[in-house]
Amino acid sequence: MLRRLFISLVAWSLAAVGPASAAPGADMGVVTGGEKGTYYQFGLNLQALGKLNGINLSVYPSKGSVENIYAVYQRPGVQVGIVQSDVLAFVARVQTDSTLQRIAKKIKMVFPLYNEEIHVLAQKGVASFDDLANKRVAIGREGSGTYLTARLLFKVSEVAPRQMVPIDTDEALAELKARRIDAMFYVAGYPVRLLTEGVTAADDLALVPITNKDIAEFYPRAVIPASTYAWQPQPVTDAVDEHGVADEERPPEVESGQPRVPPEGVGAVRLRAEVSPEANGQGRRPAEALRDQPDHGRDPRDAP
Repeated sequence: MLRRLFISLVAWSLAAVGPASAAPGADMGVVTGGEKGTYYQFGLNLQALGKLNGINLSVYPSKGSVENIYAVYQRPGVQVGIVQSDVLAFVARVQTDSTLQRIAKKIKMVFPLYNEEIHVLAQKGVASFDDLANKRVAIGREGSGTYLTARLLFKVSEVAPRQMVPIDTDEALAELKARRIDAMFYVAGYPVRLLTEGVTAADDLALVPITNKDIAEFYPRAVIPASTYAWQPQPVTDAVDEHGVADEERPPEVESGQPRVPPEGVGAVRLRAEVSPEANGQGRRPAEALRDQPDHGRDPRDAP
């Protein structure tokens, strides 16, 4: 099953220059995701659109949402990044890391791009999310949005896998086919090319419904229609999907001071002020900063 997330475009603005206000001939950069993924393709589409309007947009691959937030904050030549809504929500609520606090204060969503779903692909014996207890589960590589989402879902649901394996989706699918792991996470909008081209009925794998009631309180539900994938004859149902639109001055996951996760999807944000060299120098590797947070394993619904 899939659960819908809201994806945002995030950006850092120098002198209030953003994607919508860039002058013709301006050079900009957007950080996306893996070169086989939706984020990278969307970046190429933005590049083509920018070219029509005289904007030279460079498209950079990355490990995913977590790295993208840091790239927008401190990497030269990168003004825009694609980020999952729950990653933005996590950054907005962290109280124990000074770098993440600075990022949360300065980052701004530019516009929502699209919704995407949380795919959990597993061996046929795994019939529900709760069945992942005591299983070996691939959760995406560190620095990716999939990695953070998977960890949040396990914490919210109190489902304890035997091992969370931090590997990329291509490797995870190979391990799943070889029966060395029981399931894998992949956060992406359907249809996902990896699952369309890399899975057949002979692999004897299936999408897992995410109907855990605790997760349902935090993530909106969605449906993957029947035959979205050739090996998936039945619809995979979770619940009604929702859509979120960001307030212009703050990320969509912050409302009245309380973090929330809008439907998982893709959108844009930017930093509201130029980042000082001193702030840049204090940054850590994205995965390290998020992994080391005491909050990282807590229920995301808790007040900060």
